[in-house]
Amino acid sequence: MKQQQTFSNAGICLLSLLVLLVVAASTAHARSTKSGFQVDSEDGRLSVPELVSKYGYHVEEHSLSTDDGYRLTIHRVQAASYTNGTVVLLMHGLLCSSADWLMIGPGNALAYLLANEGYDVWLGNARGNRYSRDHASINPDDDNSFWKFSWHEIGRYDIPATIDYILEQTGHRRLQYVGHSQGTTGFFVMASTRPEYNDKIIQMNALAPVAFMGHMKSPLLRFMTKFLKTLDILLAVFGVGEFMPNKPILHEIAQLICPPNSTVHINMCAHLLFLLAGYNPSQLDPVMLPILFGHTPAGSATRQLVHYAQEVLSNRFEMYDYGKLKNVLIYGSATPPEYDLSRVTAPVVMYYGLNDFLATPEDVNRLARKLPNLKRSVAVNDVLFNHLDFLIASDVRHLLYEPVMEGMASAEVAD
Repeated sequence: MKQQQTFSNAGICLLSLLVLLVVAASTAHARSTKSGFQVDSEDGRLSVPELVSKYGYHVEEHSLSTDDGYRLTIHRVQAASYTNGTVVLLMHGLLCSSADWLMIGPGNALAYLLANEGYDVWLGNARGNRYSRDHASINPDDDNSFWKFSWHEIGRYDIPATIDYILEQTGHRRLQYVGHSQGTTGFFVMASTRPEYNDKIIQMNALAPVAFMGHMKSPLLRFMTKFLKTLDILLAVFGVGEFMPNKPILHEIAQLICPPNSTVHINMCAHLLFLLAGYNPSQLDPVMLPILFGHTPAGSATRQLVHYAQEVLSNRFEMYDYGKLKNVLIYGSATPPEYDLSRVTAPVVMYYGLNDFLATPEDVNRLARKLPNLKRSVAVNDVLFNHLDFLIASDVRHLLYEPVMEGMASAEVAD
């Protein structure tokens, strides 16, 4: 058991130094950064409820259960002057959490901006991250079966359960949905495999949508993709299914190797981020990096990454590949079936980055051709806008969030 734990810790720490930087706390005193973000040295150490309360917004923490027994914790954010506005669910990406929508602070982060506009803001958390690491009968620390899921189960179980819970709590019939990266993948899984949920969506607002990944450009992730299936097998042998849980030591490492007072051009973390997400130095404020590392990685199952690696290699939006024999038992065919995107009938608006290494314009355009109710597909007005910029770009409010909110308001008027 001790040898198993040693392997687990060593493997996680090693891989963390690479993949932690996919989604990238600050050591400085409270201040306004060059980007105008109001950040504080403690923000990376606070939980989501603590972070929201600190900035004067009303916050609630809710627990719910999925049909397969996972227990999820979601967060609700409202402005002090809130009066029964439109409900919106924000769903995070891989290795992330509800903190994604809050980290750049009030006046900039999407959750606060929506709350200011009178929305009833709900922040989802997928199974396996720091806020949803629980199950009715399985202990994630002792039983590796807890981690036998990919983003398929997040779309099949987590997002529907979250939507049902929110609508029941609020008395609303439908809600707005905003997803980033994996938050869009999970939505497309849900809408195609459980199409009755399309009717519960006012509009799906997809930020950096990920379904097809055949043109993924990140050289670092291309290299890692070749070994992820082997990694999955090795970790299964050693009984390790969790990938990159939230660890304070990673934040301390980030403080040492990613100094917030350095320039982007000499910051090692910034350059690794660019290798993973796309190069856009003018939109990355180094002060934000240690703050991000306080919240990210938030934990996931190894199988989530393996499923994405499968998408890259197969160039298909398909269900999880268990191997030919098990595929026949589960799917009735040697290869996993593709998701039927023609069943995604909810209105969809997509926003993509021209320099996004992970959700490339080529793959987004392919997805656009498959969606029967696509309203618009919008390239962000910055030729270097990358995958991470959707969360922390210095001008993200002007470039992205304001147009997103305008599109949401238009959909509600037409509704």
